[in-house]
Amino acid sequence: MTKLSVNINKIATLRNSRGGNTPDLVQVAVDIQEFGAQGITIHPRPDERHIKYKDAYALKPVVITEFNIEGNPIKKFIDLVLETKPTQVTLVPDAVDALTSNAGWNTITHQDFLTEVIEEFKRNGIRTSLFMDSNTSLIEAAAKTGADRIELYTEGFASQYELGNEKAIEPYIESAKLATNLGLGINAGHDLSLNNIQFFAQNIPNLLEVSIGHALISESLYLGLQNVVNMYLNKLRVLS
Repeated sequence: MTKLSVNINKIATLRNSRGGNTPDLVQVAVDIQEFGAQGITIHPRPDERHIKYKDAYALKPVVITEFNIEGNPIKKFIDLVLETKPTQVTLVPDAVDALTSNAGWNTITHQDFLTEVIEEFKRNGIRTSLFMDSNTSLIEAAAKTGADRIELYTEGFASQYELGNEKAIEPYIESAKLATNLGLGINAGHDLSLNNIQFFAQNIPNLLEVSIGHALISESLYLGLQNVVNMYLNKLRVLS
């Protein structure tokens, strides 16, 4: 079964809007795991506009499933990951002022840099994943960095699927097959939702994990967090 890792950035955004500790990010992470999710994802950014760096330390003792920390590997981020030692680090090339992640790595241009960073994380027993567009030449280059997995950036699929274009899945299928042949595990995330997750997961071979935040939290406003987590799990469970 494809694992569901819930990105809790939006919970932190809500908390930060009023200061204090409501909602309690740590308790939400505990609850999400009790509801059945198999992982917790956070994506701290330098301006700490949602997840704060101290949140990673607070979450480490309570995440008993899989702890995934995403971010651009600037020095502060690298230090955070090495100190907290999550299960997985997902490297994302987002600019400092990016509203949200909007592109995957150019693994040809940045191959030497990524190789060096990945080697450091792997020396510390941390699984590594690279945020990637569905570009076969770049996925081939990703395999040369020593990464364990790639995370397919799925915004393009999601926007086209919403318009009724099911063929938008095809480049992702091709990318997943190539990555598997190169020895890379497959994760996916960005704009996956209850409307498209089942179709996506049914068609992507060897999909190990999806990381979902914005849609899942938004859907929970209407349907409830526990209910929505289990709705995702049920859609993924159909495939097992």
